[in-house]
Amino acid sequence: MYDIDLDIKQGSYTALVGHTGSGKSTLLQHLNALLKPTEGQVIIGDRKITPTTDNKNLKPVRKKVGIVFQFPEAQLFEETVAKDIAFGPKNFGVKEEAALILAKENLQMVGLDESYLERSPFELSGGQMRRVAIAGVLAMEPEVLVLDEPTAGLDPMGRKEMMEMFLRLHREKKITIVLVTHLMDDVTNFADYVYVLEKGQVVKHGTPQNVFDDVEWLKEKQLGVPQASAFAEKMQSRGAKFTELPLTENELADWIVKHAGGPATNE
Repeated sequence: MYDIDLDIKQGSYTALVGHTGSGKSTLLQHLNALLKPTEGQVIIGDRKITPTTDNKNLKPVRKKVGIVFQFPEAQLFEETVAKDIAFGPKNFGVKEEAALILAKENLQMVGLDESYLERSPFELSGGQMRRVAIAGVLAMEPEVLVLDEPTAGLDPMGRKEMMEMFLRLHREKKITIVLVTHLMDDVTNFADYVYVLEKGQVVKHGTPQNVFDDVEWLKEKQLGVPQASAFAEKMQSRGAKFTELPLTENELADWIVKHAGGPATNE
């Protein structure tokens, strides 16, 4: 990292975007002290982590911040789903009976019923395995859930279901979400704040509307453009007038309904 200064607010749904090599994954590993800063500091809740912080005292931080890495199903290893989900809590001192209760509760949170508990995780579909792996992170009862390309490899329906599940967790459990993704539609549909990284630095940040208001800048930074904005840009080239480009399909649909049959303007 070079010189990153950012603040992820409690209760937010924050997205980190940037092309390959921008520093996203490295930054994520600082959020629960898998990496320590070589200079400066990382503050997580009331804990301050510096280059000299003792590694032995970082367990509470890693419980507070759960990370779902790309393809988390690759980390499954126990003989049953129940044991795999319960492994993390037991490692943090939770008794086996309580850990198994957490396993059952969090399996339901990811959309699988208790009939899966005694099954081998390796007999499940890829999407089901990923849900089990996520349940294992949730069983640690983190306050912050960090998602590193969580829908990689999923089909469109699986991606939609997964993102809606995270939104439900954010709203119902009041979990702070940090999302790393290259899919700008996921940013505009779910995040309330965005940081754009480039070469280890923050080059832009703000609400999705603020960050995505300059389509040419997005293209220049090779970030991709939300589909609704790209479609609206084509409409604009044919005479439609937007005070600001819509970011989501719903916003675009609302504009079309409002202006159907009338003049192509929203002023």
